[in-house]
Amino acid sequence: MVNGYMPASLQEALEIRAHHDVVPYAGGTDLMVENRPGVTYLFLNRVPELRKITEDEDYIRIGAAVTFTEALGDDRVPQLMKEAVSRIAAPAIRNAGTFGGNLGNGSAKADSVLIEFVADAKLRLVSLRGERIVNVDQFYLGRKKLDLHDDELIAEILLPRRGLEHYTYTKVGGRNALAISRVSFAGVFAMEDGRITNVAAAFGAVADTVLRYKDVETMLIGKTIDEAKAMKEEYLRSYADRMVLTRGRVSAEYRKGVCLRLLGDFLEQFGV
Repeated sequence: MVNGYMPASLQEALEIRAHHDVVPYAGGTDLMVENRPGVTYLFLNRVPELRKITEDEDYIRIGAAVTFTEALGDDRVPQLMKEAVSRIAAPAIRNAGTFGGNLGNGSAKADSVLIEFVADAKLRLVSLRGERIVNVDQFYLGRKKLDLHDDELIAEILLPRRGLEHYTYTKVGGRNALAISRVSFAGVFAMEDGRITNVAAAFGAVADTVLRYKDVETMLIGKTIDEAKAMKEEYLRSYADRMVLTRGRVSAEYRKGVCLRLLGDFLEQFGV
């Protein structure tokens, strides 16, 4: 028998979270497989404040209990995010799986999390003490390690409204359908007045957390396409030197080679 609480509001959920030892549970697509004996769950799928997609001047705000299917049907969600979550498992999993659950699982293979990294997304974390806004790359501390306090819940994912129009996304799996990523890659590119203003690149499923090297990215910021082309080999070498990958179902060497090819293809797509 499954033990748990089913709050009807965010306030009630936070009260329970603060005073009981509970595991947050939204879609449960990962937790139901774990089948943890003796665990008490905090079921969040009926909390209306967590089920909304809204927007303000700067961000698309996706509630933590919004499902992937709901996001796919919402015109406000960036196409880059839709492309990634459309490839998550089968329709039944997308109907149940949620953005907060994908984050809370703490896995570098999480498809939506890769997009949040490359998009410089922020997270709104809430508790009875108040709220915190944290950058997603600071939220992930390592494999299954998150900057989430025992009394906090993930409330919203904040995706920038602008700057994600020009992108690439690739997921490499062992088969065409229902595949867990062996390597995943997302890149975002932007130019203004003939100069590069953004060249973000993120790699998933290759280390304990999503990899993104913002200091290397700065090498091409402010450059023209021709200037960037002249630096391309140095840029790729910098990635090769920095990337230390874990072994998965295939070797770390294979996955590193795939990552570098995907990065090179990304640059070529935008003329670099």
